[in-house]
Amino acid sequence: MHELRPDQVRIEAGGPLFFIAGPCVIENRDHCLKIAEYLAQVRDRLKLPLIFKASYDKANRTSVQSFRGPGQAEGLKILEEVRRRFNIAVLTDVHETGQVSDAAGAVDVLQIPAFLSRQTDLIMACARSGKTVNIKKGQFLAPWDMKNVVDKFISSGNRKLWLTERGATFGYNQLVVDYRALLVMSRFQVPVIFDATHSVQIPGGAGSSSSGNSEFIAPLARAAVAVGVNGIFVEVHEDPANALSDGPNALPLAEFEPLAKRLIDLDQMMKKQTGKS
Repeated sequence: MHELRPDQVRIEAGGPLFFIAGPCVIENRDHCLKIAEYLAQVRDRLKLPLIFKASYDKANRTSVQSFRGPGQAEGLKILEEVRRRFNIAVLTDVHETGQVSDAAGAVDVLQIPAFLSRQTDLIMACARSGKTVNIKKGQFLAPWDMKNVVDKFISSGNRKLWLTERGATFGYNQLVVDYRALLVMSRFQVPVIFDATHSVQIPGGAGSSSSGNSEFIAPLARAAVAVGVNGIFVEVHEDPANALSDGPNALPLAEFEPLAKRLIDLDQMMKKQTGKS
């Protein structure tokens, strides 16, 4: 059974579609709480299995002048407040082994960014934390290469691992989604998630920052659900044009609820047709 409340993050293969949603980065406390409150309300209205996501530090920004976030100490305090106030499970990124212990004490799910998906020490530190860990497939990796990542992780004895597809590098400054990757990674017996927002990113496409094609978020998400995934990852912002990170590939906050409804309906229909409901 699915359970996505704090300290009770459990995902069962074949269960209802779940969502990871939130802003790319913590811009400030009030903004983070505002988005979390809205998402918690959507969760309650739709009975939606949902995890709140926000990063306290974006360590791989295109430019040294780009906004990175409030940092670990302040950021984790904000995420703990989100978790406590809205009784919602929380996910955040870690970039170095030294961040793992503090982050694991504050949130429910640790995430390893795509660029770090082969970093053995980071993978093992996250696994040894005992937390559920979401590893994003590197843009430079074939889906079958993630089997080695899975083997590294479960060698620790922790099997609470998710894999996320976020597009593959296609020439310069472009990503494409190979939907076969979702099926390939599902063979590793771990939940598979589709990141509908970073998959439409144009890395470095704005010169000193990334650009994106947000109009493709909804159709790519629908396609992923039709193929079959356990979860959908989507970054949201009430004003993407003025977001401090990844605005061009963010979903406008007001569009999240109607998209979630459509994806839930599609997921239920596909499960009935395939006899998995």
